[in-house]
Amino acid sequence: MGVLEFVISLVAITLTAITIWIVLLKKDRRHAATPSEGAFNMQELSAMATSLNERIDVLESILDAEVPDWRERDEQHSQ
Repeated sequence: MGVLEFVISLVAITLTAITIWIVLLKKDRRHAATPSEGAFNMQELSAMATSLNERIDVLESILDAEVPDWRERDEQHSQ
C-alpha cells in the first residue's frame, strides 16, 4: 500500500504543478496581449513627431536669427 500511496501523491503533485503552470502561462499571455497604459498608438506618435518637427523648425529659425552662419560651422565640425 505504501507504493500506491506514493504514486498517487506524486501524480497529484505533478498535476497540481502543471495546472498552476498553465494558469500562469494563460495569465501572462493575456497580460502581454493587452497594451499597457503607457503604450502609444500611431496617432499619438504622429502628433508627437509633428510637434517635435515644429520645435526643431522654431529652434533653427532662432539660430538663423542669432547666429547666421551656424549651419556652415556645423558642417565644418562634422567633416
